[in-house]
Amino acid sequence: MTTQIETHIQYNHSYMSTEDYMAQEEDWDRDLLLDPAWEKQQRKTFTAWCNSHLRKAGTQIENIEDDFRNGLKLMLLLEVISGERLPKPDKGKMRFHKIANVNKALDFIASKGVKLVSIGAEEIVDGNLKMTLGMIWTIILRFAIQDISVEETSAKEGLLLWCQRKTAPYRNVNVQNFHISWKDGLALCALIHRHRPDLIDYAKLRKDDPIGNLNTAFEVAEKYLDIPKMLDAEDIVNTPKPDEKAIMTYVSCFYHAFAGAEQAETAANRICKVLAVNQENEKLMQEYEKLASELLEWIRRTIPWLENRVPEKSMSAMQRKLEDFRDYRRVHKPPRVQEKCQLEINFNTLQTKLRLSNRPAFMPSEGKMVSDIANAWKGLEQVEKGYEEWLLTEIRRLERLDHLAEKFKQKASLHETWTRGKEDMLLQKDYESATLYEIRALLRKHEAFESDLAAHQDRVEQIAAIAQELNELDYHDAASVNSRCQAICDQWDTLGTLTQKRRDSLERVEKLLETIDQLYLEFAKRAAPFNNWMDGAIEDLQDMFIVHSIEEIQSLITAHEQFKATLPEADKERMAILGIQNEIQKIAQTYGIKLSGVNPYTNLSHLDVANKWDTVKQLVPHRDQTLQEELARQQANERLRRQFAAQANIIGPWIQTKMEEIGHISVDISGSLEDQMNHLKQHEQNIINYKTNIDKLEGDHQLIQEALIFDNKHTSYTMEHIRVGWEQLLTTIARTINEVENQILTRDAKGISQEQMNEFRASFNHFDRKRNGMMDPDDFRACLISMGYDLGEVEFARIMTLVDPNNTGVVTFQAFIDFMTRETAETDTAEQVMASFKILASDKNYITIEELRRELPPEQAEYCISRMTKYAGADAVSGALDYVSFSSALYGESDL
Repeated sequence: MTTQIETHIQYNHSYMSTEDYMAQEEDWDRDLLLDPAWEKQQRKTFTAWCNSHLRKAGTQIENIEDDFRNGLKLMLLLEVISGERLPKPDKGKMRFHKIANVNKALDFIASKGVKLVSIGAEEIVDGNLKMTLGMIWTIILRFAIQDISVEETSAKEGLLLWCQRKTAPYRNVNVQNFHISWKDGLALCALIHRHRPDLIDYAKLRKDDPIGNLNTAFEVAEKYLDIPKMLDAEDIVNTPKPDEKAIMTYVSCFYHAFAGAEQAETAANRICKVLAVNQENEKLMQEYEKLASELLEWIRRTIPWLENRVPEKSMSAMQRKLEDFRDYRRVHKPPRVQEKCQLEINFNTLQTKLRLSNRPAFMPSEGKMVSDIANAWKGLEQVEKGYEEWLLTEIRRLERLDHLAEKFKQKASLHETWTRGKEDMLLQKDYESATLYEIRALLRKHEAFESDLAAHQDRVEQIAAIAQELNELDYHDAASVNSRCQAICDQWDTLGTLTQKRRDSLERVEKLLETIDQLYLEFAKRAAPFNNWMDGAIEDLQDMFIVHSIEEIQSLITAHEQFKATLPEADKERMAILGIQNEIQKIAQTYGIKLSGVNPYTNLSHLDVANKWDTVKQLVPHRDQTLQEELARQQANERLRRQFAAQANIIGPWIQTKMEEIGHISVDISGSLEDQMNHLKQHEQNIINYKTNIDKLEGDHQLIQEALIFDNKHTSYTMEHIRVGWEQLLTTIARTINEVENQILTRDAKGISQEQMNEFRASFNHFDRKRNGMMDPDDFRACLISMGYDLGEVEFARIMTLVDPNNTGVVTFQAFIDFMTRETAETDTAEQVMASFKILASDKNYITIEELRRELPPEQAEYCISRMTKYAGADAVSGALDYVSFSSALYGESDL
């Protein structure tokens, strides 16, 4: 069976029936026999051929057209070459006795499926040379040539192919026919040398000595091979086209003489096939190892980069990190995803080929299993996800830090401006030389300062809180912030102490003070908080803000509108304070009081209040504009969110639907595997065509990230979800196509019909309770029992080692098919390869390097020599190799 398969692959010929072949010979050109040269060659060749068989019966013929006339030697010839008994011949010498004997011979020939056209017993009895030669040629064809079979070709074509293959390595030999290709005698010498190199020194033969070459072949064949001389060298050389039938008759004798050597050639072919399969599998294994190593090395180099979480000090540096990560996602990772998918496909294809060629399953190097690569890939994706989250968190932190740092500087600058000169003022001893009125004025002034100091307490606390938050968020310039904050706090403590000391001093001399003008006091008391309110309003109007949604900016706008609603009331307070100043001016004019121009209780003047009020009025519209611009930006961000969500909400379900459709196709039994493959290919093309939608979504996602948008309430799908789903979809369609390809390969290799495949799929689907394309061991046991298997624990454990060699705990559909068809597989075994080597070694327990190089093609011979170990048996000779252990190793078996 195996030999038939091999030859069918190499040659596309078919066997011809006896009738077909003989029908081709029915119209042989009998007129050519009239050619004296051809007639002479055929007479001599056919006579010698007949005598080579008749001498086994102790007789021979001298004249071919006379000695067969009575039919007796003709019947004897047929008995010798067929090994069968013919009817008893008639003993008489009359013509009708001779015709009867010849007819018995012709009837026997016809019983062997040979059609005799235009050849009658009367013509043989009459000694018709042309008909006698035609009859003998028919006998030669039937009993010497027709049964020749080489590589699915038989008879003439088979004999020609045999000659071509045996003489192919020899120089100056090119066998294309059975006439002129043999004129120089080198082809005959090559046939003898190929099988018996000890009989002829082929290197000494010359193409320009055809008669010498032919006579050498004739003499050697007659002396050592028991092949009688059937041809004359001079006749062959001097004839433009030697007789084909004579040549074929003579060459067929060589075929039968060397028929035993064909067994060695068949064995060599078997070994070549086995070694070729083994070499191809080793190449696939090496390619898998190389691809797996490169992918694992890339993962090993990439993970430390993703695990590097050293924060940058500036937003621009972090933005560069984010851009590098986007390049990794868009440029560097997709080819690796394809490599991972291709690696799984190559691994599955290799395992299928190993199973089909009866080889042990491929076990990659340690750490390079598909599961190891999947785990490494999973680890990469986990680190990748963590790195992206860290990047976004770090950008938010830096954004918050920049905002807080600017706010700290603004508030600190305002506070430092306010405290400038306050210590010198509190250290003054002007009250020592002041009048009573001046003392009281100083006291009131100090009270106003204390009120102002208390009002600034909140600002100092805000500065300290901002500094603390900057430290908690690990601000890169925290040292300078802490130093500045500490200076402010220390100064604030000093101001508190000095304020208390000055109050004590003023109270000691309070009895010396006169009541000061209540209007000045009232002005100072009302102007100070109003001024503080204006400071706060100015600070709030100039305050920076950061928002991430329309709701947040709307909240700020609402607060601003509420603030503007308080402006009329504040304007009334301003008019009241200015009214106090006007009253002072009126009293002074009325009573002729000379004013110093400075309110003794406050440094504020009515001009200060007016100027700050103008400042507040100018900042309000500017604040309006800033808020509206931010509102427009948030609205644009909202449009980006909705645009992304609209696409994501379509793409996400589409990917899920495609995953489900692929799953349904993989378990569908309504059509053939080719139908499944066509459907899967259509889905694959649809997926490829859909890639533009993914790319467009990636573009929208990039716009969202560039706009620093971190949330989207309009969709539950993130870009990461879409990417993972897309990668899973690509992997699933590729893996499913590969599984169906392997099922087709298994079906064709094992000869499984579509109905059987559907039955296998139906049984598998019935017991695949989870509908995930895999059966648990318990479900698999139930499936086998339902199909008539009588299973004990030991037998079931043995079967599980076949269908689940890696102990994954599940049985795939491919493993199920392999098991169900394992008993019918017709593949080479280690014993068959050993037997083939034994033939090449002439039944020895070892084989030599010379025998391997002589019988096998160079590439396969060197492959065996490089891998066979030395033979260590008692009968070992120099250069002996152990083909038994080598054959076992090919199939993963221990030495037999």
